[in-house]
Amino acid sequence: MRFKNLDLNLLVALDLLLMERNVSRAAAKMHITQSAMSNALARLRDYFRDDLLVQVGRRMDLTPRAELLREPVRDILVRIESSVTATPDFDPTVSDKTFRIFVSDYSLATLVPQFLQLVSPGRFPIRFEFRPQSSDPRKTLDAGDADLLIIPEEYASQAHPSEVIFTEDFVCIADIDHPRIGDELDLEAFARERHAVMQPPHDATSFETLGMRRHGIDRNIDATTFSFASLPYLVAGTERLATIHARLAKQACLHLPLKIMPLPFTLAPMRQAIQWHAYRSNDPALNWLKDRLRLAASQLA
Repeated sequence: MRFKNLDLNLLVALDLLLMERNVSRAAAKMHITQSAMSNALARLRDYFRDDLLVQVGRRMDLTPRAELLREPVRDILVRIESSVTATPDFDPTVSDKTFRIFVSDYSLATLVPQFLQLVSPGRFPIRFEFRPQSSDPRKTLDAGDADLLIIPEEYASQAHPSEVIFTEDFVCIADIDHPRIGDELDLEAFARERHAVMQPPHDATSFETLGMRRHGIDRNIDATTFSFASLPYLVAGTERLATIHARLAKQACLHLPLKIMPLPFTLAPMRQAIQWHAYRSNDPALNWLKDRLRLAASQLA
């Protein structure tokens, strides 16, 4: 099929070439030979009258024209995919669909176990692929990489629909035998003691850190980790403190010698949301998934 003399089959090849910036990898993802992908690139260069990909040292870079094409081409293919894969009816008891859900380790430890109890394999043959949260939620959705994001509302993209399904408070944890911290914590002690902190990748800022910065509160940080769920293990048996989600703190106290204290300042609750691509708002399968997550959130302790 052609549109204005462009073979539309080449759009998939163009999308992969712009994404991978490598002929061999793009060919592998499209399940064609390298020579076939090279031929597709030659035809695309001829159509656009532009090199699209140019060799710079050992890597391939996009030309300015290719950069302008990257997002529109991906957008077109996401629209097509969402229209083709969406079915008028969805039966979760017979579907073998795999949902790709991007989550933080906090959600994996709290919401996801409750959710999986509601969709046990004995009832539903559906599969779930949980992936680590992206530093660029809009790009993840625009690229069609995710069916759904579970993300703090504050970090959700304004370009796609989202819905808050539950809220979470933050508390401070300390070793139960901390020599200077009793059952209560004042701001002076919070500022004096050392802290373990979760540092997101790519120099992003976590929700509680962002809230503290707005209040002008600094922490004396001597340990960072990539995981919220690991924070209690960096606190137990030490003189560190950590600011952590209340539900994670309660879970940790079941098996670690920790105590939980209110923060000595007001930190707004985290509003945890689900977000999906705008083109898939009427997708019956995705609507079923959202309903299950809403139910799981309503059952959280």
